[in-house]
Amino acid sequence: MKLNEIRDNDGARKGRMRVGRGIGSGKGKTAGRGQKGAKARSGVAVNGFEGGQMPLHMRIPKRGFNNIFAKDFAEVNLGMIQKAIDAGKLDASVTIDHTALKAAGLARGGKDGVRLLAKGELTTVASFAVEGVSKGARAAVEALGGSVTLPEAVPSEHEKKTARREVNKVAKAAR
Repeated sequence: MKLNEIRDNDGARKGRMRVGRGIGSGKGKTAGRGQKGAKARSGVAVNGFEGGQMPLHMRIPKRGFNNIFAKDFAEVNLGMIQKAIDAGKLDASVTIDHTALKAAGLARGGKDGVRLLAKGELTTVASFAVEGVSKGARAAVEALGGSVTLPEAVPSEHEKKTARREVNKVAKAAR
């Protein structure tokens, strides 16, 4: 074989059909679009339209619920953390947080932070600063002498207003 003999297999590259170029081409006149009507024109989007009949996607009952306020946590198991510590990817002497877990390749995604789960076994004493932790994971970390710190909850505007109302009620009752 020579470089000047290299070419594609027969039929590997098929040219596009040139429509509307005369009756002899086989795709002249209406260019394969049939007769008149909306579908013969450009800019048509009738996907899902069933001629006025209730479309299938509307006939089928809705299922489930999608919570728009749900938090997106990267879930990390204690067993995976222990493997990363053994491999030297994580340093147990410093506080392990979201950035450290991400750098070690354990926390993928999780725009709202990391949640520790108790799957696997942790044998190294470590302290964690995460956004969520299961009861089992907290118990396992603290049993070894480690610690888990969660961010402090910031009260919402509604909670602040409610607290202010309670203070005002107490103040009025005291007068």
